Amino acid sequence: MSNRKWTFILIPVFLPFAWLLFQFTLSSLQIHQFSEQLKTVSLKDGASDTKVVLISQELDNYYWRSIEQGARNEAEQYGMRLDYIGPDRINPSEQIKLLDKAIAAKADAILVQGINDPEYRRLIDKATGLGIPVITIDTDEPDSRRLAYVGTDNEGAGKQMGVLLAKTSGERGDIGVMISNERVENQRLRLAGFRSVISRYPELRIVEIRSSDISRLQAAQQAQNMLIRYPQIRYMVGFSALDGPGILEASERSGSRSLQIFAFDDMAETLEAVRDCKIELTLVQQPVEMGAKAIKLLNDYLKGNDPQELTYTRVYEVHAGIPDNMAGDDGR
Repeated sequence: MSNRKWTFILIPVFLPFAWLLFQFTLSSLQIHQFSEQLKTVSLKDGASDTKVVLISQELDNYYWRSIEQGARNEAEQYGMRLDYIGPDRINPSEQIKLLDKAIAAKADAILVQGINDPEYRRLIDKATGLGIPVITIDTDEPDSRRLAYVGTDNEGAGKQMGVLLAKTSGERGDIGVMISNERVENQRLRLAGFRSVISRYPELRIVEIRSSDISRLQAAQQAQNMLIRYPQIRYMVGFSALDGPGILEASERSGSRSLQIFAFDDMAETLEAVRDCKIELTLVQQPVEMGAKAIKLLNDYLKGNDPQELTYTRVYEVHAGIPDNMAGDDGR
């Protein structure tokens, strides 16, 4: 059979095969393009192979939401997925359970608040042993195998408050103190730092310490009780965000015009009272910065770099009658 005849016979067979091959190649390219698009969408949505769990002290506390904001914004830059969880109210036992669950769920990294608890430290050490890096944020857990700490030097902030009060008072007078809760480690550290300074001045005296349980209503009630019991109190310090406004409310109820209030953090209401010279001063933390720096340290670590063990974020003073020092609404 001549070559021409073979050509005419093979053409009808070859053309369908070539068409199928072309369709297969086209489909493969489309599948590849679609896959790349899915990857891009995943990264934009914050989902990736790196799952970071942030366990807050109190889920809807505005300070912790600020930490979440900083962490989430930074996580998106690195294509990480951030899961934000926490108890509805302050509950260290619940924080321990949530940490245990995060480990069981095989999180790639965990951000937690230190609570100074042996079981908590054991779980942090367990996570580290399983290859899950843990960074403490806001409050440290220094006796654990945590990778690093990012947040306020809480004892240092307490000392700073003590120095400011001593200067304002002329180193004499009776003081009432409000903390959020005696179970909260950062409050314990702030109080310890404050006491260490006040103890240097024989004519300065802390007459009572009460807990507001992170409630403005409770802060107002407890401050009012202190003022009734110790009418000679001239200075009152609040070491958590709602304490300052609560103390101010109690002061206005009791008509105590001579009371000087020292607050913590930059809630809008606190800043307004400082501007109006109703609160003497407030110390402002940087929770958004904490969240962002914790994620950056984590990203550096995952790339093979050893992080700095302690990263202290700024605490600055906002004084009555000095509006240029006013801060944004992102502290505690």
